[in-house]
Amino acid sequence: MQLEVTIKRFNPEKDTAPHAQTFKVEAEPMERVLDVLNKIKWEQDGTLTYRKSCAHGVCGSDAMMINGENRLACVTLVKDLRTTKITVEPVPGASVIKDLVIDMNGFWRKYEAIMPYLVNDDPAPEIERYQSAKDQEIIEESTRCILCGACSFSCPSTWSDEEYLGPAALLKAYRFIFDTRDQAADARLKIIDNNKGLWKCYTIFNCVQACPKEIDITKHISALKRKVVSEQY
Repeated sequence: MQLEVTIKRFNPEKDTAPHAQTFKVEAEPMERVLDVLNKIKWEQDGTLTYRKSCAHGVCGSDAMMINGENRLACVTLVKDLRTTKITVEPVPGASVIKDLVIDMNGFWRKYEAIMPYLVNDDPAPEIERYQSAKDQEIIEESTRCILCGACSFSCPSTWSDEEYLGPAALLKAYRFIFDTRDQAADARLKIIDNNKGLWKCYTIFNCVQACPKEIDITKHISALKRKVVSEQY
């Protein structure tokens, strides 16, 4: 099948503003959007710039807006788009470095702010820090996050306030706050209990729709809100 692929292009070295460029590409229904982009770069225009790495939906590097939705190019099949006309743009809410590559520095700064690591000052056990299956189930869904940023860059609160921590950082905060082995829950709650954190989330559910791992991010943020209002820390 022949696809008409329109890509939002921007090269800061020569462009004053973004522009659209359309390519004709032959592709099979089971090919991925990443395969289509590779064909364009390798066969038609080597200057096309985008991020990719594992190509199997694990690293999260190729998040982009495909036909109006934030998706991973490596797991989005041509047949699932149900059209021969495909638009590809960088995810919104961040400055563009070139073409489909955005500046992720702000995203990582917010991620680091919530202390995304296990804190436990007890003497290290000989084997592991034990956690029951029941306790692990509480955080299991949140551990599936691959930090692609599709959720945060789909959030209107992120678009309007660059200091908002965003869904990805809040989900990571949940992952450790509700981890029974961790000892820094109170410190993290203080970091997120403000109008740049939890209370900037207006439960719009864009993050849930955008997540390629089908994580109910809004549910986890709501659990954090309930914890904040029900406990002293």
